[in-house]
Amino acid sequence: IMERVRIIVVGAGVVGLSTAVCIAESIPHCSVTVLAEKCSPDTTSDVAAGMLHAPLFPDIPVDRQKRWFKNTFDHLLTISESSEAADAGVFLVFGWEIFREVPREKRPFWSQDVLGFRFMTDAELKKFPQHKFGHAFTTIKCECLTYLPWLEKRFRKAGGQIQLGRVTDFGQLCQGYDIIVNCSGLGSTALAGDRQLHPVRGQILKVYAPWLKHFIRDGDGLTYIYPGAKSVTLGGTRQAGDWRLMADGEERVEIFERCCRLEPSLQKSLQLGDAVGLRPGRRNLRLEREMYQFRNRQVPIVHNYGHGGGGISLSWGTALETLQLVQQCVSDRPLPSRL
Repeated sequence: IMERVRIIVVGAGVVGLSTAVCIAESIPHCSVTVLAEKCSPDTTSDVAAGMLHAPLFPDIPVDRQKRWFKNTFDHLLTISESSEAADAGVFLVFGWEIFREVPREKRPFWSQDVLGFRFMTDAELKKFPQHKFGHAFTTIKCECLTYLPWLEKRFRKAGGQIQLGRVTDFGQLCQGYDIIVNCSGLGSTALAGDRQLHPVRGQILKVYAPWLKHFIRDGDGLTYIYPGAKSVTLGGTRQAGDWRLMADGEERVEIFERCCRLEPSLQKSLQLGDAVGLRPGRRNLRLEREMYQFRNRQVPIVHNYGHGGGGISLSWGTALETLQLVQQCVSDRPLPSRL
């Protein structure tokens, strides 16, 4: 009889749950537990607008990053084309990304992976007199307030379990589990002692403006208007090293004014409320395995964190790569001794 491999995934944001689903659905004879301090609707992912758009990490080969984004896009595209789309909170949105100056790279590395990517026409750019270049494309919006509970259901259906709790040290997990998967995001500051990780604070404002159907994103990534199923998300801020979780009233006014300059019709929108999330900022995303020395044995840990503002956009792609590393750990396991 095969011995069950006990796997624990730390973190239940979009990265942790995606990774847990990939493992639970792909590895036979394993038990998968998600351990998290917070679950939806209280994770960083739940604050995110969830518009697929890839960040660029400076020291990771671009083809690896392209694979992360493409695999996530294709996974979510399949859901958006299925009868599950509404329950999963995944749908297509067309819009514009606009630039004040023509960027050095006119075509981002992900331009072939979204749908219908092209440069904006002069007629489209007329709407934005301060901007002189832009991309027009269709991408996916993945609303985590809907998507995470959907993923959670899918995870439980695959036999997974979820536990609420806090872990301060990997040693606490070494006795009950054979393989540890660390998707704790900003939690890895303490948990993995990662000095390269820092919060990048994002504040958003939700408004009711059902006439808005196109997204608009400034190329600097600071100002964006993302129409969703029930509300429009207006953003935003990128404040590195800022741990404040309270919404700031002055910032709300400033975000609203910036967005109204790009889309004057928002003046007549109804403000619904703010939210703040702390992105797990890191120069490069960390996705690798390491051996953790616990008493007299080595316990494999696979790290998958540091996605910054790209957690949703890279979630499924990094989950699939993490799954491969976990599969290696499973096949490398020493056979139980018969002594």
